[in-house]
Amino acid sequence: MLILKYKNKKIQISCDGGAATGKSTGAKMIAKKYKLRFLSSGLLYRYAGYLILKYKPKNKIKFLKLKFDQLNYKKLEKINLQTPKISEYSAVIAKVGAIRKVLKKFQINFSKKNKNCCIEGRDISTKILPKSDLKFFFVCSLNIAASRRYKELKKRNSELKLLDVKKALRIRNISDTKRKNSPLLKHRDSVVIDTGKLSKQAMLKKMSKYVERVLSN
Repeated sequence: MLILKYKNKKIQISCDGGAATGKSTGAKMIAKKYKLRFLSSGLLYRYAGYLILKYKPKNKIKFLKLKFDQLNYKKLEKINLQTPKISEYSAVIAKVGAIRKVLKKFQINFSKKNKNCCIEGRDISTKILPKSDLKFFFVCSLNIAASRRYKELKKRNSELKLLDVKKALRIRNISDTKRKNSPLLKHRDSVVIDTGKLSKQAMLKKMSKYVERVLSN
């Protein structure tokens, strides 16, 4: 009944936040509930890093343009892009303006093709979808973010230390907020979601309240 009620409505949602703040979880849940096409910009940067590390192209920009022109986003879920090496390198290339331009084009084209969508990342509200109908900005303490990421990565690396994860997240967040090209910023219209104080269901309930407010207008 919920989806039928809004079946003729169109909504685009942008979700931003630092590493391991819960933005991917929140964005995926809200996309699933309201039947929205989902896109993770972080996964795109990881894929770009994966491609460069694997093929070592002489002209990275030309190479990435070709790959992203042909990209089927669904195929990314079948590739392991969550390795420490890819994480580290994707943060490096995220600072490169020419690479951001290639990925920005893919994201904007995605939003044009999918009028009902939810895109998450770090510059979605400010650069990719500044006119999105609803903007969320996810936050939580560094300790909580580190604990989440540690539990996630520990499954693949039993020797991983929590302090190392915390240090990596701190460095990543500083890099994201201080970089020259499309830094992590909270849009003035963003709704702040503090995931450190919410369960997944409580987070979905809070986000849904704002989504339904937009859909009802």
